[in-house]
Amino acid sequence: MARIPIFLMGLLFLCFNIAIAEAQYINYKDPKQPLNSRIKDLVSRMTLEEKIGQMVQIDRSVASAEVMRKYFIGSILSGGGSVPAQKASAETWINMVNDFQKGSLSTRLGIPLIYGIDAVHGHNNVYKATIFPHNIGLGATRDPELVKRIGAATALEARATGIPYVFAPCIAVCRDPRWGRCYESYSEDPKIVQAMTEIIPGLQGEIPANSRKGVPFVAGNKKVAACAKHFVGDGGTTKGINENNTVINRHGLLSIHMPGYYNSIIKGVATIMVSYSSWNGVKMHANHDLVTAFLKNTLRFRGFVISDWEGIDRITSPPHANYSYSIQAGINAGIDMVMVPYNYTEFIDGLTFLVKNKIIPMSRIDDAVKRILRVKFVMGLFEEPFSDMSLVHQLGSQEHRELAREAVRRSLVLLKNGESAEKRLLPLPKKTSKILVAGSHADNLGYQCGGWTIEWQGLSGNNLTEGTTILTAIKNTVDPKAQVVYKANPDADFVKSNNFSYAIVIVGEHPYAETFGDSLNLTIPDPGPTTITNVCGAVKCVVIVISGRPVVVQPYVASIDALVAAWLPGTEGQGVADVLFGDYGFTGKLSRTWFKTVDQLPMNVGDAHYDPLFPFGFGLTTTPTHFN
Repeated sequence: MARIPIFLMGLLFLCFNIAIAEAQYINYKDPKQPLNSRIKDLVSRMTLEEKIGQMVQIDRSVASAEVMRKYFIGSILSGGGSVPAQKASAETWINMVNDFQKGSLSTRLGIPLIYGIDAVHGHNNVYKATIFPHNIGLGATRDPELVKRIGAATALEARATGIPYVFAPCIAVCRDPRWGRCYESYSEDPKIVQAMTEIIPGLQGEIPANSRKGVPFVAGNKKVAACAKHFVGDGGTTKGINENNTVINRHGLLSIHMPGYYNSIIKGVATIMVSYSSWNGVKMHANHDLVTAFLKNTLRFRGFVISDWEGIDRITSPPHANYSYSIQAGINAGIDMVMVPYNYTEFIDGLTFLVKNKIIPMSRIDDAVKRILRVKFVMGLFEEPFSDMSLVHQLGSQEHRELAREAVRRSLVLLKNGESAEKRLLPLPKKTSKILVAGSHADNLGYQCGGWTIEWQGLSGNNLTEGTTILTAIKNTVDPKAQVVYKANPDADFVKSNNFSYAIVIVGEHPYAETFGDSLNLTIPDPGPTTITNVCGAVKCVVIVISGRPVVVQPYVASIDALVAAWLPGTEGQGVADVLFGDYGFTGKLSRTWFKTVDQLPMNVGDAHYDPLFPFGFGLTTTPTHFN
């Protein structure tokens, strides 16, 4: 065999090494490269199949590492109550998410998945998480800084379970309390909703000073990608009917329902979710004018637009009646990621057909994929795709529970306190002989938390998660010698014959979410009204209303000595007792108008026919008393 000269061998060896180095160096995998060049490089390497996979979000119940690998799925979500196991630990959640991630990383290009979950008042699907007051209560605090701290706590608890993306905040402007999602809205006033977008830097981190407007931002692995929802006008539907039609002119839409989006985009919100509702008869999921022309082109939003759950199916009536049309209308309108969540192969096949037949242009697919990848790159998912156990102690931590308790105290609105300033009932004395606590909501953690808690529709009872009921909080707060008697629905004779010093009646709505909460009468469910009548007719009483919105109270107000709107306070019922007994004062102000009768609805501050029972901004105050 002829000998190869040494210098030639050296040259071959050098060339071989250079070729290997070039093969190993991939632009999109280099975090030192500019964001746009990483996006461009990765998109240029992707097949149509890989691109469409990125646009799909499926529920965890149909996901597996194999599904991620086979279909190049870009995202997984947990729908309401979709959990790896009942009462699953943080470690169980992390292991599940990481297993799915392994499937994604084993694909040809190794694009990591993004896992999303509804965390609308804390990390609300997860056992032992801190459940904060729903947004309606936070609106009553008028404190954006408090909401920002809640965002930061929620981010830590989501990351504690390995989840980097939350479908929050809801920045709907609820204009009619008959809407079943009204409690997800901070206020009927767009200015308050705008102020409360401060939750976004809490969730995502503060956007750097030199950032370009509209570019998403997530500050590392203790923060999460947020999602402003539901674009746009979801709180303005006729009669408050969920997913219905919002009839309003363009000026009204932009001045009432849009302002929260301006602030969210400026603060670097990563994603925006489209509303099920329509605007003047056009489904938002099919509205190119608002999703592409306005949100993407005029407002220069650079994150990705996501559909709601089976949102494109509902473009037609009945839903899914013409799925090919729905895919075409939704994607061409500007939706980038589609929450399928189950029949993903039907969606993938349908979208592939539409692109191959040039019904949906390739440029639209590339726009969607670039936006999704931008968020994934910004989040650092390519560098740190897996979650570790370092934050598990953050789930339901004492620090977060104290924050929730503070939020409860600040959200309570005192609507009545005695007949006059001289005859106030609140704050209540801790030292007294015998106290009656009555009402269906006094000792029910599930009722206290409302919908979107562990299960989509919420639950009744005290074994859903960890927390403190208002009854327990009262017992914790009063003098040890005071006798606390609890009876859910006492009759008048029982109340009269027991010589109570005073009574605390806690009644309200049962948990609900979305359409299940739509109500045309807004009455307190039985036996609430009977309990109020029986107790307040026989002894001095304070009535605490647990509800996701103003409800009918006018018939009972005259017989009630003190009336408190406690909204849906969440797991930390101690915050109610803190204020009731004077350790802290009442400071909350109505973020919604409290109507006299439902016949007045819709009625919002500034309306010509404005004649409320308690006006927007109303709220009596008390001074803390440290001597009782």
